[in-house]
Amino acid sequence: MSAEMISGMQQVVDSMEYAVKMRSQARAERRAEEAEQEKKAFMEKLRQAEATKTELDSQASKAKGTQDAVVRDQLMGLMMAGF
Repeated sequence: MSAEMISGMQQVVDSMEYAVKMRSQARAERRAEEAEQEKKAFMEKLRQAEATKTELDSQASKAKGTQDAVVRDQLMGLMMAGF
């Protein structure tokens, strides 16, 4: 084989290696982007769940306050009636 032929074959091999590396890098970048998107979606779901929990806690607190007020009013009525 001549030196030119060997040089040409080496260029082909180098080119193929470069293409494989680039494909691998592109795949890794896509996976990283997908992971980042999934992380953002998960964090948003956590925020929504926390907001829902806070809202439910607030509603429960209001209901408890209303219930306590009813009991208080009933006791006051009983005390005024002489019981």
